[in-house]
Amino acid sequence: MNGPVGIEYLNVYGGRAAVDVHDIFTARGLDTARLDNLMMRRKAVGLPCEDPVTNAVNAARPVLERIGADGRERIELLITATESGVDFGKSVATYVHKYLELPANCRVFELKQACYGGTAALQMAVGQIAAGLSPGGKALIIATDVARPSVKLTYAEPSQGVAAVAMLVGDDPGVLDLDLGAHGVHAFEVLDTCRPDGETETGDPDLSLMCYLDCLEAAFADYARRVEGADFVASFDGLAFHTPFAGMVKGAHRHLMRRRHRAAPADIADDFERRLAPSLRYCVEVGNSYSATVFVALAGLVDGLGARAAYRAGLFSYGSGCCAEFFSGIVPAGAAERQAAFAIGAALEAREQLDIARYDAVLALNAEWRFGLRDKLLDRKPFADLYERCFAGRGLLVLTGIEGYHRQYAWS
Repeated sequence: MNGPVGIEYLNVYGGRAAVDVHDIFTARGLDTARLDNLMMRRKAVGLPCEDPVTNAVNAARPVLERIGADGRERIELLITATESGVDFGKSVATYVHKYLELPANCRVFELKQACYGGTAALQMAVGQIAAGLSPGGKALIIATDVARPSVKLTYAEPSQGVAAVAMLVGDDPGVLDLDLGAHGVHAFEVLDTCRPDGETETGDPDLSLMCYLDCLEAAFADYARRVEGADFVASFDGLAFHTPFAGMVKGAHRHLMRRRHRAAPADIADDFERRLAPSLRYCVEVGNSYSATVFVALAGLVDGLGARAAYRAGLFSYGSGCCAEFFSGIVPAGAAERQAAFAIGAALEAREQLDIARYDAVLALNAEWRFGLRDKLLDRKPFADLYERCFAGRGLLVLTGIEGYHRQYAWS
């Protein structure tokens, strides 16, 4: 097909609870002088009744409500992107397919490539729709990830969050009309971060930072090789980057502005505030949500720049291990109005704010739900007050237990 293809709707689910990053620094005895470099406010905290499945469904359900039953029937592809899977074989997507009541003739699978997975899923969906093999068909892409509790007592803890982003992809891209063929990719093997088992997150943060910077520069160079006249400053009115923490994005932007444009510090600061800072409005409230994060940034960019004429956005996606991509698209006029119906900012502001004692108690409860668990019912008593305030009567999907190895869910 020759028509537009891209993101029709995009919703962020940033959990129902959060903790102040400054409180974590104080409680853990971390150096608060590093807070300014981190540039984080709060991070999302999953409760024991939440997991990558519930987050995915709760992100996607408002999208499906917008398109109605007829739109739901045109969803022919469901991809969940996650490095937080609940089974080595059975995908998160199978549960999502069930609870979203998607058609039986829908291709369903899961994709993993660290934080790049969501972008890989999006590009796969765009390619299928652009091929025009099923005119009017839609794809539902959900990036859903959960940080493990093993990062406690390190500088990684304040930035590691929980979130899911649901994107409906089709030929009416009211949020992002992708520039087909306009992309730059850079990949190589490195062990900068990894999850060697179900509970451990580890790696070399300095190496990861250097890989991120190298990949940003190389991926944009590949983009510029493919797209005649592409210029990092002139070609894009807005930018959204994978955001492990906001300070890293600010440093990466400075790095590329110096390397490609030899820009002065004042010009770099002005450019950051104008084109990239708007994308961070939700990232600083959620934390690093891995495969979802670049799309949390996109949601922030669309809402942050607000109602305006159509503009081109540049996106950078990085996944440890590693693969990175710089790509672009047009944010149409009316995108901010379309996205306003999801009230993402209001939902994040309405989350339960945990003090550090309650946050630690929740982490301890979450630690009981280890990968490969069998035959366990969820006891809500230890967090009954939180459940009542955050879930009861809200119609959100929650985990109720595991029978054998089969995870069980219900609507709150």
